[in-house]
Amino acid sequence: MTSQSPIPSLHCNQNIFLIGPMGVGKTTIGKMLARELGLEFIDTDQEVERRAGADISWIFDVEGEAGFRLRETNVLEDLTRKSKVLLATGGGSILKPENRRFLMSRGVVVFLDTTVEMQLKRTEKDKKRPLLQHGNPRDTLTRLKAERDPIYEELSDIKITLSDSSSRRVVNSIIRKLEQENYIKA
Repeated sequence: MTSQSPIPSLHCNQNIFLIGPMGVGKTTIGKMLARELGLEFIDTDQEVERRAGADISWIFDVEGEAGFRLRETNVLEDLTRKSKVLLATGGGSILKPENRRFLMSRGVVVFLDTTVEMQLKRTEKDKKRPLLQHGNPRDTLTRLKAERDPIYEELSDIKITLSDSSSRRVVNSIIRKLEQENYIKA
């Protein structure tokens, strides 16, 4: 008897794009959600690294944030054209108008939101976040939240606010919202 992957009981014929601040859990939640919905999961930051052959910190050091954002845009343009994908996007991917157009026109955008306190807790030991390596992380995250939240809000079709809930609960909440809004069917 061969072991087979479980067949998803939900049907999703649209791409799903997770947006939100760093440390919110887009990758963890995205992997689980993609499995539930039978979608291919791709983390855009990991794809930028794969294509560059270098990690994001190195790209920031050598090319600056502008160089990284250009690479990110190229990846988003390619990946949002695919079908049946769930993308976990980088926190700043929504800064460029063309990225926002790709996301809005090519799938369902889900904003995962959380508090600065939760972000601090989840990123405190992470040395791979270039924007948090200089200065006070709380000040940086607070500033980024003020700058980016209005864009996340405007861009999103669905918003889920995370607290200390388990990833499984968050995935279930997203699925319920997607069903309520008729983005997926059982």
